[in-house]
Amino acid sequence: MELYFIRHGIAEVATDDIKDEERRLTKQGRQKTEKVAQRLKKLGLHFDFVATSPLVRARQTADIFMAAGLSSQIEECTHLAPDGNIYNWVVNWLEPKSFAPETKLALVGHEPCLSRWAEILVWGEAKEHLVLKKAGMIGIKVPETGSPLGRGQMFWLTPPKYLL
Repeated sequence: MELYFIRHGIAEVATDDIKDEERRLTKQGRQKTEKVAQRLKKLGLHFDFVATSPLVRARQTADIFMAAGLSSQIEECTHLAPDGNIYNWVVNWLEPKSFAPETKLALVGHEPCLSRWAEILVWGEAKEHLVLKKAGMIGIKVPETGSPLGRGQMFWLTPPKYLL
């Protein structure tokens, strides 16, 4: 299975008037994310399934990817919220879904969670070495059987500037 960790686009700055979970993509964030999505489409990428954090900015990012034709299936996943835990995600969300081995799964969420999750999948622990830019993507191939933790192979790490 291929996992694509996608960070949400540029969002409004947190203020006392705007709750973190309600922050929306800015005009620039929406435009940049749309360009990234269209470039991924031109590269021939297609996701079998998109799982997104329930926070507004992540959901908007996922919706942009859907509108670009990068997938036809989307689901909110609370594990992808900023306080999400990869161990709970694997046991309570990923394993019960029983995706086919050739599945391409997009996970839209937040930093530093996505980078940490990617590190745990590749190295078995979070080393705080990877940084995922807004509207950037990390691709990791995980094994067909057994725990994916510490057994993944990273094949993609792209900041959005290389896709614009």
